[in-house]
Amino acid sequence: MTLPRLYAILDASSFQNTNALCRSANELIAGGVTLLQYRNKTGNARQMLEQARELRSCLGNSIKLIMNDRADLCLAAGFDGVHVGQEDLSPEGARKVIGDALWLGLSTHNPLQLSEADKTTANYLAIGPVFATGSKTNPDPVIGLEGLRQARGLTRKPLVAIGGITRANCREVIESGADAVAVISDLLLEPRKSAEEFFRILR
Repeated sequence: MTLPRLYAILDASSFQNTNALCRSANELIAGGVTLLQYRNKTGNARQMLEQARELRSCLGNSIKLIMNDRADLCLAAGFDGVHVGQEDLSPEGARKVIGDALWLGLSTHNPLQLSEADKTTANYLAIGPVFATGSKTNPDPVIGLEGLRQARGLTRKPLVAIGGITRANCREVIESGADAVAVISDLLLEPRKSAEEFFRILR
């Protein structure tokens, strides 16, 4: 599989309602985004499913949609894959739910976790936080660019760098071995323009 350089993440907590979420998603698509993760850490399963289905409906099949954490909701909403963390359903458990055809991503935060993740059926691995981030309540220790370079040497799977990545530092992240950069905060203002700038920098 080949990942686009920009892995956009839409965090539901950043939007007032589903309409605002869909507007931002459409702006990102207009800016060139082809892979989008829907993340909702505070809603209940019913709210998440309703929002995810609305997202799928308003975007059609113009983009790959990844569900954060919930393999069951990934299937129910007609998404293209699920991304799980270290405290979520295991990669094996998630794979049993979604089958072989859908994408499976797995978050890691240090070399040991990454080495273990490399043995799973995950299609791609995420590593971070590369830099300090405000998007998580209790973030793991920052690994820096050196940690990213170390991670690159431990897997041949596509590698997504996450955590504090902006237009100002994304180029050095890719040069340190990441295949893609996952971004939340730096896409919130003027999503289309921001996405276009990321792609221009990462060409």
